[in-house]
Amino acid sequence: MNDRNRELKPFVEAPDDDMIICRCEEITKGEIRRAVHDGMFTLTEIRRYLRTGMGLCQGQTCTKLVKSIVARELGVKPNALGSATGRAPMRPIEMQILAKDKGE
Repeated sequence: MNDRNRELKPFVEAPDDDMIICRCEEITKGEIRRAVHDGMFTLTEIRRYLRTGMGLCQGQTCTKLVKSIVARELGVKPNALGSATGRAPMRPIEMQILAKDKGE
C-alpha cells in the first residue's frame, strides 16, 4: 500500500478513539487513526511512528486490530496491506557486563 496520492476523508474523532488497541505500548485507536491521516500508510510506518507491536507481546494481541483500523481509514481491504517488518526482540546489556567478559 504505497499510494501516497490517496485522498483521505478528513479526520473526524470517533466516540471509541480512546479505546486501547496496543496494550503493551498503550496506543489508542484514535492515535492509530491520526497516524494514518499524518501520512503513515503501512504497518511498518505505524509501528515505527507509534511503537504498536513492539511491546512484550511483539504484536501477538494487536497486529490484526491495527491492520483493520489502518485498512478502514485508507478505504482498502486488510489484505491490501502488507505485514510489518519483523525484528528479533532485543534486550539492552549494560557495558559493565561486557567489560567483565574475559572472552572465555
